Amino acid sequence: MTPPDPDQVVAESGEAAHFRALERLYTSAPINRLFPSTLNIAEAGVCTISFDVVEPHFHAAGAAHGTVYFKMLDDAAFYAANSLVNDRFLLTTAFNMLLTRPMGAGPIRAEGRWLNGRRRVFVAESRLLDADGEEVARGTGTFMKSRFPLASLPGYVGPKTP
Repeated sequence: MTPPDPDQVVAESGEAAHFRALERLYTSAPINRLFPSTLNIAEAGVCTISFDVVEPHFHAAGAAHGTVYFKMLDDAAFYAANSLVNDRFLLTTAFNMLLTRPMGAGPIRAEGRWLNGRRRVFVAESRLLDADGEEVARGTGTFMKSRFPLASLPGYVGPKTP
């Protein structure tokens, strides 16, 4: 995926600008070339990721490999938590998953929601829903502030001002 052209970014400020910058950061991550997906942060502490499970994501028995579950659950919980932090990149320190059903090919939505913590450690949960809205997995993660300023990361480009 190609990050949006910063010259095309609509001027926003405050919380909305932070959300759009996190969405650009997500898009710019090299891992998302292997897992094309779209992050949307509509409000603080909540996000969704839309993606399609395709055959290259399958294990030998013809369903999605656990890598897909972890990546999307972790990302959704992570960005829900990082939407509350506008100065530092968070790091995953622990993540627990419960896989309830196999995922076949098709559209999947990851939903992330912040649960608690606002200083250094954050806890967030996520779930994966198939095209019928059925839950196929859920997870809970713990995240902590890193030493990396968000503004120093190449994908976290602030909006253009007029």
